[in-house]
Amino acid sequence: MNELWIWEAVAVMALANLLTRVAPFLFFSRRRPPRAVIFVEENFPPIILTILIFYTLASVDFTTAPYGLKELGGIAMTMLLHRLFDNYLISIFGGTAAYMAMVQLF
Repeated sequence: MNELWIWEAVAVMALANLLTRVAPFLFFSRRRPPRAVIFVEENFPPIILTILIFYTLASVDFTTAPYGLKELGGIAMTMLLHRLFDNYLISIFGGTAAYMAMVQLF
């Protein structure tokens, strides 16, 4: 790979990032967003947590030891932290840290 290819890739990624951030303002500056967009805006954190749970459990084999206990422990910690702090960032990062600690220690 040459240096020009790397700069082209960075430029494309920067442009894509800019367009995804500017697009909502361009499309919805003069009118109200559709109900589906409002729904996603209001429920984005629980949607992301649900996707993370399914992703976490997708490759777990519950028929052999340790029976998914590390993954279920991480999910339980996420739920506990969310009940205690009602903050999605704390829940996600704390649950991830608990899972990573269980993977490394056990």
